[in-house]
Amino acid sequence: MKKIIENDFSRIDLNLLTVLMVLYREGSVTRTAEVLHLGQPAISGALKRLREMFDDPLFVRSARGMLPTPRAQALMTDLQPLMENLHSAMFGAGEFVPARAQQLFRIGLSDWSEHWLMPPLLPGLMQEAPGVSLQSIAADPFQVRQLLEEERIDVAVSVNKQSRGEIVSEPVMSMGVTTLWSPQQIPCRGPLSVSDFVAWEHVMVAYRETGHGEIDRQLASQGLARRVRFATQNFSTFPLLLTTLPLFATVPQGLAQRWQAQYALRADAPPVAYPEFTLCILRHKRRAQDPALNWLVTKLKQAMRGQ
Repeated sequence: MKKIIENDFSRIDLNLLTVLMVLYREGSVTRTAEVLHLGQPAISGALKRLREMFDDPLFVRSARGMLPTPRAQALMTDLQPLMENLHSAMFGAGEFVPARAQQLFRIGLSDWSEHWLMPPLLPGLMQEAPGVSLQSIAADPFQVRQLLEEERIDVAVSVNKQSRGEIVSEPVMSMGVTTLWSPQQIPCRGPLSVSDFVAWEHVMVAYRETGHGEIDRQLASQGLARRVRFATQNFSTFPLLLTTLPLFATVPQGLAQRWQAQYALRADAPPVAYPEFTLCILRHKRRAQDPALNWLVTKLKQAMRGQ
């Protein structure tokens, strides 16, 4: 890469380059003055300085107007894209065109949100943006901020997160939980009673707890407890476990709706109070004006709210 010599730029007035570009396009001092809202003497003076700067006439008069010299044509070949890039850098982040984009986005997701969100999101993306790819990065609620701060992900979908520091969290929707079981394994038709709920064993997700969560606290307030047979950080094994063993699983509603239909499971609200949680989209402040990421965030919101 050629070394930039800063002192060389002290001799350049960007306004002169603007005059050069417009004069090249219009082929007339009069029309150039009109476009730039300047007087004709100002344009003539700018052309004189340009000729001195590049040591070339640049334009010659003819019956068809001001015709560019070979030197002017060569300059425009180089200057046009440079000026466009400079304008984009100074006055806007540029336009994101999904149909032409070639880009990979890294999304921080828990395993359940990936299972819930990708089926409605991907078909539209494949049609609208065939060159855009997504990569799911495992991110439980305790990891997501660090992943964004370290730029290991571009955006994340997580629960009950507030904006803090450089990480912006945007609430998108609320969701509750649903208890699932196989009617072939547990002979409950519903609605679920507390006695049914504690009579059978459970599987549950616990990210950093010790196998106890909000449901267990609610049961304890009634002097009750459930038996958790299997606690894990992932939901992915639950459908197979439920269809083959007499177990309850209490999972996010969006996931429950899909599994209920896919695996012929029964579903009901848990018989203890469980607050709804808020699903949020998180990203770093420095990406707030990124048109590509803004487009993806819009698509994520549509997929989340459309279910």
